[in-house]
Amino acid sequence: MTTNEEKPEPTPYDLLGGETKLKALVERFYALMDSESAYAQIRHLHPPTLEHSSEKLFMFLSGWLGGPPLYFHAHGHPMLRARHLPFPIGETERDQWLACMQRAMTECGVDPALQGALHEAFERTADHMRNRQGEAH
Repeated sequence: MTTNEEKPEPTPYDLLGGETKLKALVERFYALMDSESAYAQIRHLHPPTLEHSSEKLFMFLSGWLGGPPLYFHAHGHPMLRARHLPFPIGETERDQWLACMQRAMTECGVDPALQGALHEAFERTADHMRNRQGEAH
């Protein structure tokens, strides 16, 4: 008996390059945030050391991009908006986060087509995280 098993479409996680590439992307994102004054507003919202934040973002993005749901297994449902409510997130913070991630994707050599798709998805999610009208400082 033969079966017509179709190979599943690759997920964004697969297209990105899996765990190793995702970790490199998240590490670059936080290195930029920590060192570039252009991202000072979002850096200020984070703890003095970024290891815990980096690990949580990696775990979240793993599942969000279609890879292993690491965050869910460790922490339960992400509840992104609820978890971000204590932090003042306005247009400036949203835009800095997006710019930092865009630069990290470029510097990590993420395929331009994938970058475009990810940027659109990040943009929708980042805009949903806003909890302050106009500029928050």
